[in-house]
Amino acid sequence: MNISKVFPAMLGVALALQTISAQADVTVKIGQVSPLTGELSHIGKDDENGVRLAIEDLNAKRLRIGGQAVTFVLDSQDDAADPKTAMVVGQKLVDDRVAGVIGHANSGTSIPASKIYADAGIPMISESATNPKLTQQGYRNVFRMVANDVRQGNVIGTYVVKGLKATKVAIVDDRTAYGQGLADEVEKAVKAAGGTVVDREYGTDKTTNWMAVLTTIKNHTPSAIMFSGGDTQAAAFAQQARKLGINAKLIAGDEACTPQFIALAGASMNDDMYCTLAGVPRARMPQGEAFFKRYQQRFGVPVQLYAPYSYDATMALANAMQLAQSTDPKVYLPKLRELRMEGVTGVIQFDENGDIRNGAITVRRYGGGEWHDQGVVR
Repeated sequence: MNISKVFPAMLGVALALQTISAQADVTVKIGQVSPLTGELSHIGKDDENGVRLAIEDLNAKRLRIGGQAVTFVLDSQDDAADPKTAMVVGQKLVDDRVAGVIGHANSGTSIPASKIYADAGIPMISESATNPKLTQQGYRNVFRMVANDVRQGNVIGTYVVKGLKATKVAIVDDRTAYGQGLADEVEKAVKAAGGTVVDREYGTDKTTNWMAVLTTIKNHTPSAIMFSGGDTQAAAFAQQARKLGINAKLIAGDEACTPQFIALAGASMNDDMYCTLAGVPRARMPQGEAFFKRYQQRFGVPVQLYAPYSYDATMALANAMQLAQSTDPKVYLPKLRELRMEGVTGVIQFDENGDIRNGAITVRRYGGGEWHDQGVVR
């Protein structure tokens, strides 16, 4: 055997294998968690579709990160808007070795699940969880795409008293982390604006019969009622309020600011009904018109609420990976904290706590079968 010829040949094979390995695809899993079953499933599916569309767009670009061609795949989980389930599926995503998580959609699920991702060092970006506690826990891996409920509650409370001229306000919530947290902030803002909270009531996120609560509220003769909860409960609340002859203005938080609320509330809808969106409306998004049209074409349904934000959150993860030239969560996480990018919804940049910078709140009023934007507050 001619050793002098064998060694170079073996070396050539080894180098060729290294080259093939360097060029081989790497699969990067992106986790997504939202309520895909239950009364909020239409919102959860909306969030999931936003992530799915982003992944399809990323794969169409045939990105290379760290010298490897990257294929992104969606690992979607249903937490059913339940905190205990959220922790189970959160651990599953960790076990699945996802590179990042978009979600959870609800504050009550995001807060407990965030510790699981923090312990694993996996970035988590919620597209819609608004309770301030989410980013106040000191976790460096947690981010939020929209303004929190300190901001939203302040806008609602101030708008009700100064914009709607309603000085007697009743507040109702569903006792979830989101619902109660937002209602607490609204109460503070109403009082700070010079209004009076004449009644504070609550149900649950499963309540369908609000008649007892509404009867109590009616006795206080409020000029406005703020409802903090999901759109299904809010619609039932609105219908039953009209049946009781309560003519107060009704304003709801962002979970009820959906087309679904209008459809479910039906004939009870009138121009004394308002809601807020934790974000900017379609017309104020730099790429809003194109995104909303493309979303409708792709999925056959209109955007419900936060799909543009789940799309941008996914793009933010990929952008940070490109900047770090790594799909390793621990390597690209610092780039996510430094990130500044132009998204569908606007400039994506996080503050030192992980909150979106310059988060906006949009006030909407019902009319002619749809929500109409009244103004955007930053």
